[in-house]
Amino acid sequence: MWPWINETLNQFKICFSNKRAYGWFVIIIIGLMVRTDSLGVASIVRALSLDFESYRLLLHFFRAESYLLSSLEWQWQKIIAKSPLLYRINEKVVMIGDGVMQSKEGRYMPGVKKLHQESENSAKGEYIFGHLFGGIGVIIGDRCNKMYCTLVSLRLHGGLNAINGWQEDEDCIEESHVVKTIKDAGRASRAFGSTLLLLDRLYLTVPMLTALASEPLIKVVTKAKINAKAFYHPEPKTKPGRGARRKKGEDVKVASLFDSMAASFTPTTVLMYGKMEDISYYCVDLLWGDKWYQNLRFVLVWLDGRKTILVSTDLTLKPLEIIDLYCHRFKIECAFRELKQVVAGLCYRFWSKHMPKLGRFKSNDFHQEQIKAIASEPGRKCIKNTVKAIERFALFGCIALGMLQMISLLFTDTFSGKAIRFMRTPSKAVPSEATVADYMRKTIYQLFLFFSDLPITALIKCRQSEPDVGFFMDSA
Repeated sequence: MWPWINETLNQFKICFSNKRAYGWFVIIIIGLMVRTDSLGVASIVRALSLDFESYRLLLHFFRAESYLLSSLEWQWQKIIAKSPLLYRINEKVVMIGDGVMQSKEGRYMPGVKKLHQESENSAKGEYIFGHLFGGIGVIIGDRCNKMYCTLVSLRLHGGLNAINGWQEDEDCIEESHVVKTIKDAGRASRAFGSTLLLLDRLYLTVPMLTALASEPLIKVVTKAKINAKAFYHPEPKTKPGRGARRKKGEDVKVASLFDSMAASFTPTTVLMYGKMEDISYYCVDLLWGDKWYQNLRFVLVWLDGRKTILVSTDLTLKPLEIIDLYCHRFKIECAFRELKQVVAGLCYRFWSKHMPKLGRFKSNDFHQEQIKAIASEPGRKCIKNTVKAIERFALFGCIALGMLQMISLLFTDTFSGKAIRFMRTPSKAVPSEATVADYMRKTIYQLFLFFSDLPITALIKCRQSEPDVGFFMDSA
C-alpha cells in the first residue's frame, strides 16, 4: 500500500518548480489522510510530529508561487483517467457535478457571503455565512462491489466578482454557479474524453444549455422540475411559400403526460439505490428552453406513486440507461460528506488583514463594493493569494480523499478479516474511506520503520522534530 502511495504522489513532481515544494505537498497529503483532528494546518503538524518551524512554512506553501492550482488539478485528473478503476458506460466516463457550502465565521476571509441553503435537516440554518464551492467528481469502482465518486475539481463559485474585476479595474459580472460548473466539467472532460455529466434539477436552465453548446465532449443527464413546460416538434410545412420554418410546436406541461399517456407507460423492475424497485416509465423527445428550443429526451418515471421527470441531452441513451445513470448522482453528496468528516478538507482558516470586515447585517453587494474600493496593489495581491490558498487546500483534500478511495478498492485484501476498529454493524467487503484512514493512522509509524527507503518517508522524516528524551526521563 505505501509503495503505491509513493508511486502515485511521485507523479505530481512535475507540477512543482523545486523539490522542496514537492516535499511540502507530500507532507500535506499524508497529513490529511492520517490526522486525528480537524484544527487546520496545525493538525497536520501534530499528526506527523513535524518541527515547530514547519507550521509557518506550511502556511507559506499554500500561497507560494512554485506551483499552479490548474497544473495540480490537471495532473490529478490524468492519474484518475489512466486508472483501471474508472467506471464507464458506453465508453463514456460518468461525471457528477454539484455545489457544496461550508460555513465560515471569519470576517476577513475572501469569498464569504450570505448563502441560502435548502435542507430538510432542522439542525441546519436557512441562511449561513460561508463559501460556495462547485465540485466535479467521476465514478470509480466496480458496480458489483463498491463505487465511489472521486472529486477531481473543487473551486470557489461565489463572492469573487469584485476580486476578479481587479484584473482589468472594471466591473466584473460574475458568472452563475451553474455556468461555472459546466466550465469546470469542460476542463475535466479534456482529460477524460467523452463524458456523461449528472446534475440535479436546479441545473436545468437555458444558461446551462448555452454553456454546454461550447463543450462538445459533455452530455448531461439531469432532472426537471415537476412544473416544467416543453414544446412538441413543429409540423413540417405542407405548402411551399415564403416564411421561416417554425421553431416549435404546441406547448405542453410535461407532468400532464403522466395522465394523458398513462396507457403508454412501460412497467419494469430495475435496481435503484441498491434495491430492486417496480417502476413504469414513458420516453418522449421534446423541445425545451424558452427562445432556445433544444431537443431533449424526457423520461417520465412512476415509483411508488411518486412522479419523476428525468432529462438527457444525449438522444442515443435508452430510457433505462438514463434512469440508472441518475441513480448515481447522489454519490457526490457522499463524497462531500467524507471530504468534510474524514479528511476535513474544508477545515481551513485562511484570511487577510487587507479584507474589509464582513458586516453581518449588510448585503453581499455592499461588501463587494468595499472590496472593489481597495486600491493598494500589495493588499490586492494578499487577498488574491488568500483565495489561492483556500482553493489549494480544498484540492489537497480532494486528492487525499481520492487516494483513500482508491486504496480501499485496490488493497481490499489488506483490510479483510482484520479488526481495524469497532463497528456496530458488520461492514461490507470493501472498506470505507473512514476505515482506511483509521488503518493508516495506526500504521503510519510502520512507514518510517519498514519503508525507510521510500522517497516519501525521507521527505517526512527530514521535517520531523527530535523527541525530547529529557522530558520523559524527568517524568519517570
